[in-house]
This record gives sequence, C-alpha cells and structure tokens, in this order.
Amino acid sequence: MCGFDSRPGWRLEQRAAGVALALALVLGWAPGRAQQAPPPPESVSQDRIVVLRGLDKVTARLTDLEIPIGGEARFGTLKIVARYCQKRPPEEPPETSAFLEIDEQRPGEADRRLFTGWMFASSPALSALEHPVYDVWVIDCRISAPESPSGSE
Repeated sequence: MCGFDSRPGWRLEQRAAGVALALALVLGWAPGRAQQAPPPPESVSQDRIVVLRGLDKVTARLTDLEIPIGGEARFGTLKIVARYCQKRPPEEPPETSAFLEIDEQRPGEADRRLFTGWMFASSPALSALEHPVYDVWVIDCRISAPESPSGSE
C-alpha cells in the first residue's frame, strides 16, 4: 500500500505520535527509566517554596500546600516531597515547574511510590499524578518571605 492508510485522520494520528515522542525525548523521558532529581544549580537558593494544589475527588475539596525545597507535606494518604522548583523570569513565557516525589502511605502497609518527576504548571496533564482519590498539580514556585523581627522598631 506504499504507506497509505485509508482511515480518515491517519496523518493527524501520525503527526500527534511524532510530536508526543519528540516531547518525551526533549523532556528526557524514556520507557523503563526512572526520573532522577537533578542537583539544584548553585545559583538557586534553597529558600524556595513549591505551591501545590491538591484535590480530594471524594469530598471535592481543594487544598493549597506550601512545601519548602527538601521538605515534605501530607495530603490525605499522600506524602509529597519537593526536591526542586523553578520559575521563569517575567520577561520570558510563563512556566513554573517542580520536581516532586509522591508516596502513598497507608497504615500497616509499606510506602508505595506513585510519582517521581517534573510537574509543569502550564501543562498539568503532561506529567500528572494518577490516583483514584487525589489530584495534585503545581501552582507556583516562590521565594520564602524573610522572617520579620517580633516587636516594634
């Protein structure tokens, strides 16, 4: 058939598959290879905070989580550890990304790793946590506010 497919939209399917493969290669994903957290650049201060939003699908409640780099937070049965976050400067196209490790902790059971990798604020479905009860996505990456001295000056 010389590479011709009579199905409607077959070229669009081929193009979408090619784009998905190219995007996966650009992002460094390969089947069967676990993503590793990159070492934070020396120029990035460790006083950054990852702001996440969690959705409990059972109760339909949204919860905002603020996790310092290297810290962890609990959301239901999930333990979320923030390893790295970055935010583009205002003069560039907006993008916030975070490298997260998400484990499920149930009483009487061993922890189970559900997600390790980058999440992107502009494309939450690109690299998403797949869980029947919870959704988690990145909202922001910000620098923590300096502690203000107590009392008046």
